[in-house]
Amino acid sequence: MIVEDKSRKRTNELVMIALKTLILCVLIYLLNEYTEFADKYPKLTVSAKALVIFLGPSLAVSFIRQVIIYWYIKKHGLPPNIKDNFILGINRIVSILNTVFGIVAMMIFLGTDPLKFLTSITIVAAAIAVTFKDYINNMINGLIIMFSDRLSLGDHIRVNDTEGKILDITLINVILQNEDNDMVMVPNSVVFSSVIVNQSKQNIKKLSIEFEMALSYGYLPAHLEEILSASVKSYDDYIVRDGLTIKTLAVGKDTVRFKVQVLLNRYDKIKEREIRRALNTAIIRLSLPAQ
Repeated sequence: MIVEDKSRKRTNELVMIALKTLILCVLIYLLNEYTEFADKYPKLTVSAKALVIFLGPSLAVSFIRQVIIYWYIKKHGLPPNIKDNFILGINRIVSILNTVFGIVAMMIFLGTDPLKFLTSITIVAAAIAVTFKDYINNMINGLIIMFSDRLSLGDHIRVNDTEGKILDITLINVILQNEDNDMVMVPNSVVFSSVIVNQSKQNIKKLSIEFEMALSYGYLPAHLEEILSASVKSYDDYIVRDGLTIKTLAVGKDTVRFKVQVLLNRYDKIKEREIRRALNTAIIRLSLPAQ
C-alpha cells in the first residue's frame, strides 16, 4: 500500500540520519585522538575532514527538516504520510543545500579554499548566472509555487491550452497528466506567469467543447441543448442538474460557432472522457448531411 511505502521511506530516513550521526562522531573522535595517524596519512585526514564538513551541516539540515515537517503536520492536523506542497518545497531546499555542502566538501578534499575560490570566480559566476538565468528563474518560481497555496499536488488545472492533474512540482517544471495519460511538463516560469484555471479549488468541474454548425441546418441553441442533454442522460449522476448549456460564440456568413459547457459535480477522469465522447458523437451526427 502507498501508506506503508511512505512509512517505510520515513523509517529509512531516520535510519540514515542515525547512521550519518554515528559516522560523524567516529570521524571527529579519530581526528582528535589519533593526531599521529593524521600526520602520517595526510590524504586520509583530508578525506575525513571533507566528509565531516559535509556530514555536519547535512545532519543539521536533516534534523531541522524533520522538526519543521513534524510541526507543520501537527499544526494543520494532517496525516503523517501526507504529500504536501510545503513539504515538497522543504525537501527541494534540503536537496539544494546538500548539493552545496557536497561541493564545499569536494573543494576541501581537493585542497581548495572555498572562500578564495568563490572570490576568484566572481566574474565567471556572473557569466554563469546570465547563461543559466532561465534555469535559475525556473528554480525560484518553482519554490514560490511550492510554498504558496495557489497550486497543490493532485489539483486539476488548465495552463493556456494544457490541462491535466498535477503529479509533481520540481525545480524546473510542473508535471501534469492529461486526459490521454500523457505526462506534460510545463516550465515553472510559464506556470508562474500564466493565467491558471484551478478546477480543483472549485466545487464543480467544467467540461467544454467548441464546435461549428452550418447555418443551413437551422439549429438554435435551445434545440442543441435538448439534443446534447439527451445524449448524456445516462451520466446524470456525474452532471450538475441543468448543468449543460450552449453558448453562441460567433455567427459567420455560413456557420455558427457554439460552445457546449457541462458542469460536473465531481472529478472522474474516466467518466469525463465518456461524457466528452458522447457529446462529440452527438455533435458529429448533427453535422452529417441529411440522408
